[in-house]
Amino acid sequence: MTLDQLHLLFFKNYDEANLAFCSGINCFIGDNGSGKTNLLDAIHYLALTKSAFTSLDAQSIKQGADFFVVKGKFSAPVLERPETIQVSLRVGQKKIITHDKQPYDRMADHIGRYPAVLISPYDTDLIRQGSEERRRYFDSLQSQLDHEFLELLIQYNGLLRQRNATLKQGVGSHGFDTLYLQALDDQLAPLGESLSLRRADFLTQFIPVFQRHYAQLADGREQVLLEYKSQLPGQNFRHLLLANERRDQVLQRSTTGPHRDDFVFLMDEMPVKSYASQGQQKSFVIALKLAQFELLSTQATGSSSPAKPLLLLDDIFDRLDDKRIARLLELVADHTFGQVFLTDTNLARTDEALAGVGSDILRFRVQGGTVEPV
Repeated sequence: MTLDQLHLLFFKNYDEANLAFCSGINCFIGDNGSGKTNLLDAIHYLALTKSAFTSLDAQSIKQGADFFVVKGKFSAPVLERPETIQVSLRVGQKKIITHDKQPYDRMADHIGRYPAVLISPYDTDLIRQGSEERRRYFDSLQSQLDHEFLELLIQYNGLLRQRNATLKQGVGSHGFDTLYLQALDDQLAPLGESLSLRRADFLTQFIPVFQRHYAQLADGREQVLLEYKSQLPGQNFRHLLLANERRDQVLQRSTTGPHRDDFVFLMDEMPVKSYASQGQQKSFVIALKLAQFELLSTQATGSSSPAKPLLLLDDIFDRLDDKRIARLLELVADHTFGQVFLTDTNLARTDEALAGVGSDILRFRVQGGTVEPV
């Protein structure tokens, strides 16, 4: 699969931009703050309907404008003809995703059709930040691979929001609606148990792929592992909800369930966050992303013949050491990846790094909200 064209209108620091890409490596070169990463984020929107860097879509609207549009044209051998995806948002209105000008009934129907993997300087937040960051990462990956998991997640989160709203209402003068809470729990329990089982099953296939990529990056010096931490295995979720009902009423939120799960990162049986060096942490998250790419390449949702995801590389030459860069470029040269988009501040450095890759390369100069081929 390739992204052949990209059109932006009032997106972040761009008034308007029109770009045509090659099927190999596309390089965005410019100073820090020029808008290079915004181009990667626009591609991320086309793939996953949302920004990679902010949870608020309105922050992607250019200052002074009241809407943005991101449009891309995709092609692939499995497609009968090129397909156009558009993401648009107007202030105060709902975000709209269209496929060949036809809006999706639900955004979830788009997930997994145009997979992408982003390797970014912020990836180590998966290690440093809390469990929510790690849940979001693995849920996003699993949703692209397993549409049934995505449906379960949507239903569970919807009921969870209702349950939390009911808990908060119980503090008011009308009292606590116990019967309604019990009805929500009856629906929530089987969904939560299914989510937990699917997460555990997914890790059994993900871990060996991840460990293999880490061993290749780090020459096998350390043993790495991912552990799924959940309250549910071996427990009846309905009983847990009932046992914690009084505490939930006091705290006005649901304190047990898969929305509290975590994924523990270990190196030689010790927490990566506390004991791994910065270099080891970088290798750890790159191995996560390479495993993500491999699984998406072979198991992407909704396709009998999955295509290689788009690979987005943000400032890797500035933020990674020569060894890790060399490993990534070795994979590029071996045609492990398909279409690649990368950002850098130095054109000469980029050309030197890519000299032996043997792929088509297209370069763009990014400056002050403008993009021009070099």
